[in-house]
Amino acid sequence: MLALLVVACGGSSGNNANTSGKAEDQILVLPIAGVEMVKSLDPPMIGESNSSSVARKIFTGLVEFDNNLKLKGQLAQEFKQEADGVTYTFKLRPNMTFSNGDPLTSKEVVWSLNRALDPKTKAANAVSYLSLVKGLDEFQAGKRDTLIGYSLLAPDPGTVQIVTSKRAQYFLQSLAYVTSYVVNPKIVEKYGDKWTDHIGEGAGAGPFILTKVQRGVALVLERNEKYYGEKPQLKKIVHPFYKSSDVVWKSYESNQDVMRSGVPAAKREAAKKLPNGQFTETKQLWISYFALNYLVSPFDNIKIRQAFALALNKDVLSTNIDKGATIPTNHIVPEGSDGYNPNLTGPGGVKDTKGDPELAKKLFEEGLKEKGLTRQTMPTIKYTASFTSDAGKQSAEAVQQMWEKALGIKVVIDNLDWNTFLDVTNNARDNDKAPMIWKSGWIADYPDPQNWLTLLFTDPAQNSWNYGHDKSKSPNLAEQKANMELMLKADEEPDNAKRMQMYNQAEQQLVNDVAWLPVSQNKTASVTKPCVKGLVDNAMGLMDPDAWKDVYISTDKPCPNVSKWK
Repeated sequence: MLALLVVACGGSSGNNANTSGKAEDQILVLPIAGVEMVKSLDPPMIGESNSSSVARKIFTGLVEFDNNLKLKGQLAQEFKQEADGVTYTFKLRPNMTFSNGDPLTSKEVVWSLNRALDPKTKAANAVSYLSLVKGLDEFQAGKRDTLIGYSLLAPDPGTVQIVTSKRAQYFLQSLAYVTSYVVNPKIVEKYGDKWTDHIGEGAGAGPFILTKVQRGVALVLERNEKYYGEKPQLKKIVHPFYKSSDVVWKSYESNQDVMRSGVPAAKREAAKKLPNGQFTETKQLWISYFALNYLVSPFDNIKIRQAFALALNKDVLSTNIDKGATIPTNHIVPEGSDGYNPNLTGPGGVKDTKGDPELAKKLFEEGLKEKGLTRQTMPTIKYTASFTSDAGKQSAEAVQQMWEKALGIKVVIDNLDWNTFLDVTNNARDNDKAPMIWKSGWIADYPDPQNWLTLLFTDPAQNSWNYGHDKSKSPNLAEQKANMELMLKADEEPDNAKRMQMYNQAEQQLVNDVAWLPVSQNKTASVTKPCVKGLVDNAMGLMDPDAWKDVYISTDKPCPNVSKWK
């Protein structure tokens, strides 16, 4: 899942002490920074963190991760993989309804999954995450009218079966991603393409209902009184939109409206000193990286890609710019995830994260010669970014200076708003007119290396950097294609130890090819008002839908006045 580089809310808070009574106003205010509106609230269309965070409160799916990131049943009270290895059976909780009281049975589940994969929906993200569903290729090609009754089965109102095209250990985990969440067919069919304007009329079955949308102002969610699990204690969750994370921090500091804030790098020490456990920090399964477009010169040359990687001193960026909020890394698969490789090296066998400016310069000049270019005739390097904070600007400029100094070139920064950034970078696939280099981030959707490797570097919908692309002029294109095959074979490998070895091998090749230029593994630093109780920390920043029952607002101080949101 694409991560917004300006963190508005952090992952979660560990402020759980039950030391006081409950406040009269059970309203939780969680800001969203850097945008005027989330990108989408249609589950199969979602691929970035802001939209996902909101949608997870409104919709739910068959399975989910609990607060300890263990897979559990959600709509399903039990589930199993059948003996054939490709059939998954889910027994649903009884008597479930959508928020308007419409029944939620197996029929609605398979309808939602089929809609997500229907080529008419044009949900590339859903197709990526659910690529294993049997018959999907035929469905997408128009050779099959539906998957219902073929690989999406509802043998009775309380049972769902999904048949996959092959065995894969990660399939159940991939079902926990928001693209598989269930929507109310009646609402979608009634309003067509405009159905997300009517989510509050009963489109979801999650713990909250979207009741108010004001672009540039706020999203307001209210407790779903028909939720099939134990009801939340909160009456409302409000997501106000803020211009930047710096503005969110200032609002938090002055006790105005905001109950939780990300912590700007320059304010980390001050945040740590706040009383009553307001500051929390958690290592995330979240990698910040640069994407270099293989279809845009000069990044079709491996030596030039390696030069850009080795020109960066990631230690300096982490210490001087991020103030310790990140961990410098050469990894694609982050520490803490299954398949993490402690023996991985950077390009050229470099073992640390300080870079090697001399080797970078040498490789750059060799790459230019191979392409018949000079510093004067090569294309202007435009680095596309999306930042709204001072820290984001400082980070971009620090990278710009490192590249310019080590390689003797001019680098131009093109800073875009988040939604525009998503549009131009998501459209980079097959596009030699797209940005040549951009900074982004990926947060694990599930803690399996497939989510970091096969999904991102073999799936056309995700591989916007065009690794292994047929149109690429990269001289090692054949090696890239062989590496893509290795990842796909690893997906099917039943021996888990061997599977991890195959992923390790593939990741090392990706790093050597600078398929990504990983910069850091992120830690979520956030502050939460003492009155907020029950939120949790975990490495994916997820909240178990059923755990909202434990979240409430206490009478502890300080706590902002939320009467404006009543």
